Amino acid sequence: MSSEDGKRGGGAGDAVPEQLALIRDAVRKNKAPKAKPRTWRGAALAKELPVARVVVDKGVLHLDRYFDYAVPEELDALAQPGVRVRVRFGAGGRNVREGRREGGSLIDGFLVERVAESDYAGPLAALAQVVSPEPVLGPELLGLARAVADRYAGSLADVLQLAVPPRHGRAEAVEMGGPPPPPVPPDPGSWRRYGRGEEFLRALADGGSPRAVWTALPGPDWAEEIGRAVQATLASGRGALVVVPAGRPAARVDEALRRLLGEGQRALLTADAGQERRYREWLAVRRGAVRAVVGTRAAMFAPVRDLGLVVVWDDGDASHSDDNAPFPHVREVLELRATRDKCGFLLGSWSCTVEAAQLVESGWAAPLVAGREQVRAAAPLVRTVGDGELARDEAARAARLPSLAWQVARDGLRSGPVLVQVPRRGYVPRMACARCREPARCRHCAGPLEAQESAGSLTCGWCGRAEADWHCPECGGHRLRAQIVGARRTAEELGRAFPAVPVRTSGREQVLDTVPGTPALVVSTPGAEPVAEGGYAAALLLDGWAMLGRPDLRAGEEALRRWIGAAALVREQGAGGTVVVVAEPTLRPVQALVRWDPVGHAVRELAERAELGFPPVSRMAAVSGTAQAVAEFLGGVELPSEAEVLGPVPVPVMEAGRARRVGTPPPGEVWERALIRVPPGRGAALAAALKSAQAARMARGGSEGVRIRVDPLDIG
Repeated sequence: MSSEDGKRGGGAGDAVPEQLALIRDAVRKNKAPKAKPRTWRGAALAKELPVARVVVDKGVLHLDRYFDYAVPEELDALAQPGVRVRVRFGAGGRNVREGRREGGSLIDGFLVERVAESDYAGPLAALAQVVSPEPVLGPELLGLARAVADRYAGSLADVLQLAVPPRHGRAEAVEMGGPPPPPVPPDPGSWRRYGRGEEFLRALADGGSPRAVWTALPGPDWAEEIGRAVQATLASGRGALVVVPAGRPAARVDEALRRLLGEGQRALLTADAGQERRYREWLAVRRGAVRAVVGTRAAMFAPVRDLGLVVVWDDGDASHSDDNAPFPHVREVLELRATRDKCGFLLGSWSCTVEAAQLVESGWAAPLVAGREQVRAAAPLVRTVGDGELARDEAARAARLPSLAWQVARDGLRSGPVLVQVPRRGYVPRMACARCREPARCRHCAGPLEAQESAGSLTCGWCGRAEADWHCPECGGHRLRAQIVGARRTAEELGRAFPAVPVRTSGREQVLDTVPGTPALVVSTPGAEPVAEGGYAAALLLDGWAMLGRPDLRAGEEALRRWIGAAALVREQGAGGTVVVVAEPTLRPVQALVRWDPVGHAVRELAERAELGFPPVSRMAAVSGTAQAVAEFLGGVELPSEAEVLGPVPVPVMEAGRARRVGTPPPGEVWERALIRVPPGRGAALAAALKSAQAARMARGGSEGVRIRVDPLDIG
């Protein structure tokens, strides 16, 4: 779309024929018309670079471009690139070129650059106000935001809303000093436990930019190990950025940095800090007063000076995917930053996602793992209870807990707290072979098969095809099973079974950060497990099928990540630490937990997804909306020739926890969703096609919109 189409001004009806004539004459002369350096009222303009290019705070795709405004002389000194401004935009919601001379409403924006002249032929409206002289949008952040918008088929304005925190005047008035002197390179500490750990830190301290996928050993040392990597980067005179999924791990990394760097040497960017403090910390980073940053999701855009290292911890956590358009993921954004800024990259977790395994397999990053002897020394003993044992266990049938779990809990309570992990309510089971538990998938597109309540048939959750004669490709079985979600009364039952032991709960209502090292039962939902002083004596991972039975491609990977996250808080095997997982021991995620081999599990998952054309080997996008809107969108979009459209199929009803991430239709509406899949290397073309089609649809004023999500988390 030409830049002329988006420029401000050109409004009065009698001026339109004159503008068209000027444009036609210019085309004939093969010369673009230029804007006159004047405003509607003839106010005095800046003598140099009188045209300001502004990105307005309108997150709609057909307005995803810069708009030109005149710079009044009185605002010349303040109107510098990167500042927040207010401008008059449009009139009555119409296109800006159809408004009255002084029409339109005031809207916020960012001044991107100053130029001598505009491509637009008519008079330009003037900047209405410079909100603040603080240049909050530098060229590096602007370039990153544009790259993220293009990758996720979104608008620049939407990304900037995520990247630049709201202004707070009192925070801007705070004076800040320069950055502290670089610290000395750190002692490697517990990084010596990893084969190339010392080498990684040495490369950072020497100014290098190593990229690594780090599988952390179980235990509490991960936060200090991240702190030492940050310290090594600062020793080279560069900055470092750490992004974690929630406030509790952010506080742990922040405390580690305080011990290693001292007070005032790092910034903590979390939503819990409040608007003023968060903006003040963000300004300290932008001004260069602080070069070490730790924070949650929004911190992925933090404008760190001389960036030398980006770190993401536990990239499989759903909190790393933003809930607002265009739904960027922390891992992908930090990969972009590592590439654009040529800085180091560290992806760490106790577990390993398929995306992390792909980074290693492609050669983009190197593995950073400990030897098997170190793993065995640090990990607890893992024992399993399968369906066969449950069927023969009288205690399990009566109380829904196997005898082995009761025994391990009783023994563990003699020396410390015992963790009991209970899956969240509401997981919808997927169908699987009753004999070998292999997930039931469509023969056409390999999507998940779902049972219909109104009929006895199976239907693909991706392409909608019915499956009348399913049989398991692994064992040939014809029977299916769906797992029931488990224990809602676990805490009460444990309290009755151990009346003299305190029972603590950690979950949605109240999330505990730490618990004492004294005997107690700690019942927690996945991800809310508190840290026990000295580690847990034992852990019970209940109702494994409730997590393995989710209708999601990532069900096995996510279950293993949740289990390892809880088991990593248990004491090592030499100190008596024991974990009991209630799940079929022959299943791949359970075997990976017993062996403590998350990397091997991720590598095998990656190979299978490559064979079936699943992400991350392929790229996918989801298009959701009413049936008519989705059909119209798919009929108008010009997809790459290699694209494959799966569906559309009805959007299933989700429970509230997952609805926040995947989106559900408004009350009374029935939505459909289509998945679009392209092979490797065509993701950018797919995003561009979707963005172009959505922009054209919005420009036409379509009454029913569709929701586009590139790289959806939940694809069945």
